[in-house]
Amino acid sequence: MSKQNLLSEMRDVLRRMHYSIHTERSYCDWVKRFIQFHHLQARESLFVDAEKKVEDYLSHLAVQANVAASTQNQALNALIFLYKQVLKQPLTGVKATRSRQEPRIPVVLTRDEVKQVLGFMSGTAALVVKLLYGCGLRISEAVRLRVQDIDHGYQQITVRDGKGMKDRVTPLPELAIALLKDHLTGVKVIFEQDLNEGFGAVYLPQALAQEYPNAAREWPWQYVFPARSLAVDPRSGITRRHHLDQSVVNKAIKTAVRRAKVDKKVSAHTFRHSFATHLLQRGTDIRTIQSLLGHKDLETTMIYTHVLKLGGEGVVSPLDDL
Repeated sequence: MSKQNLLSEMRDVLRRMHYSIHTERSYCDWVKRFIQFHHLQARESLFVDAEKKVEDYLSHLAVQANVAASTQNQALNALIFLYKQVLKQPLTGVKATRSRQEPRIPVVLTRDEVKQVLGFMSGTAALVVKLLYGCGLRISEAVRLRVQDIDHGYQQITVRDGKGMKDRVTPLPELAIALLKDHLTGVKVIFEQDLNEGFGAVYLPQALAQEYPNAAREWPWQYVFPARSLAVDPRSGITRRHHLDQSVVNKAIKTAVRRAKVDKKVSAHTFRHSFATHLLQRGTDIRTIQSLLGHKDLETTMIYTHVLKLGGEGVVSPLDDL
């Protein structure tokens, strides 16, 4: 079996189905590891005892490799995609030793801590974090925002193709409106410079690019947070300006947290957790928060109710009775 041919075929299917380049790399890597684990030499070998092969590999990840539950689930999703979308033989009833997934209470900042961290941030990274906290965005959603997704009149942001390929609407904070307008003024200057130099075409999913052939060079489709420089698209080979890399924001957050002396493990996602928690504290309905966050199940949103309790499980420590 030509492993490269199989992976190339998988990449083609992933791209046709508009999966992100990060998912593409991850899924292909898991398939490569799966093939190496079983020492498969022919494509036909993938069909023989397929479920058992997948079960054995997943059990190996849980028992020998001791990976986290989320990592094992990612490997399973990659193999489900391989068999269903590429090999056209969907897996049925895969049973394997699963990695334990302990329920974790999310790290949440207080309002003062959010203010302290933001006080040590500036520029584009600060604006992105304000949207993470003010709109409950995931960092991937924030950096992929396009100009037309921001509605200043209705004070809302439309998140397109969020997790689960769903769209949703979230409020645009009053304090961010002027900041965004100033930011976009500078972005438009860069966009016009790119156009004058023969560039300026932003990435669009294939179906959109075919339906609207001129859209890639139009202002509404440009990224709100473009990268600092032009780069070659690894998929198409076209030189263009992609969106801001998440690592730029993550590094700025890490530096600000250290300078603010906040003794919590803070990531970009912490600001989304804080958004939901602070809304709950203000009395916002849990189902409204579920909608704003784009959660499929209410159970996922219910994790934030823990902060409404005083102390662990709402219990008053006996030390306070002395």
